[in-house]
Amino acid sequence: MAGHGADLTEETQYMIDRNAGKEAANVDSPSNAKEMRAVVLAGFGGLNKLRVTKKAMPEPQDGEVKIRVKACGLNFLDLMVRQGNIDNPPKTPLVPGFECCGIVESVAENTQGFEIGDRVMAFLNYNAWAEVVCTPVDFVYKMPDDMTFTEAAAFSLNFVAAYMMLFEVASLREGMSVLVHSAGGAVGQAVAQLCSTVPKVTVFGVASCFKHTSIKDSVTHLFDRNTDYIQEVKKISPDGVDIVLDCLCGENTGKSLSLLKPLGTYILYGASNTVTGETKSFFSFAKSWWQVEKVNPIKLYEENKVIAGFSLLNLLFKQGGRSLVKSAMDKLLSLYEQKKIRPVVDSLWALEEVKEAMQRIHDRGNIGKLILDVEKSPTPLMANDSTETSEAGEEEEEPEGDNDSKERMPFIH
Repeated sequence: MAGHGADLTEETQYMIDRNAGKEAANVDSPSNAKEMRAVVLAGFGGLNKLRVTKKAMPEPQDGEVKIRVKACGLNFLDLMVRQGNIDNPPKTPLVPGFECCGIVESVAENTQGFEIGDRVMAFLNYNAWAEVVCTPVDFVYKMPDDMTFTEAAAFSLNFVAAYMMLFEVASLREGMSVLVHSAGGAVGQAVAQLCSTVPKVTVFGVASCFKHTSIKDSVTHLFDRNTDYIQEVKKISPDGVDIVLDCLCGENTGKSLSLLKPLGTYILYGASNTVTGETKSFFSFAKSWWQVEKVNPIKLYEENKVIAGFSLLNLLFKQGGRSLVKSAMDKLLSLYEQKKIRPVVDSLWALEEVKEAMQRIHDRGNIGKLILDVEKSPTPLMANDSTETSEAGEEEEEPEGDNDSKERMPFIH
């Protein structure tokens, strides 16, 4: 199997080991309080729009399970949601987050397949970053016995997206070649591991130079995103590559299309180049799309190239793709149990440290997945931060640049 990417810091590994011990605790002793802590986005904009506050605890409706959350996944998409940098954003205030894991606390009527005490991971259409969530059973999956909550929070979204792009959209087969942008991120590392399950697949990874030492063993060839990686790839594979996975958009789109072999597939699954500052920038958005090479259908026809887009959450929540996702998840869990894949975890954060975690993603500093650990206590620095728990969740504006003056502490003792 390809390398798992960055070695965890001692501090992060300590937190993971501590969580593993917690999982053996009695699951029948949650608080009886009718309120819960949750991260609330008061409005679209900068980091100061986030608060941890008390909210009424949800109760499951027919066909739903109630989950006592242990950990949540944090993705670049969450940053774009915070900025309102997505199509048709929901109304605020809202609780962000699309994936979590925990223990089933109660089961509603007409709900089958789960029992109180089951260890599960789940997709949600928002509302994941809270101590308790309720969601239909169609979006819930039982965790393998040896999977930790930290791993489960890092598993669902990234591995399912990587699997479906490689095998459902691009039909990855033996001997093919794959170029993946942001190879050090959670999806990039999932792609590398899944490619290693197919014989003789060559993986070209593009990532920031400072990540290379940590991830070089997970890909076949690794390039600095700030260099002319197109020419470097062509030196190794003059004909180009079979599959390109692009989460950047902008000028990378045209470059990536130029690398495709005949019958090759280019898949766009994100647009992180539209995010530059802390808040949404129309200029950055316009510049990114202006840089996209205009696609000529006749040229695609002549060159035998395929362009595709992929959004797992739209497929799951808007386009009726539950059975497709479940099939992918079943295959992925089998690969996990065979020890062929394993999530790469960058760091663990308390709910109150969500701003700092988001800043780490914004700075593209993570190697693997960032996790919000619901049971983790914030460090003293974070306890005095503006994300601290408030009864009303009211927002207090911060001076511009205030976040930049604070020391970043991505790894917690």
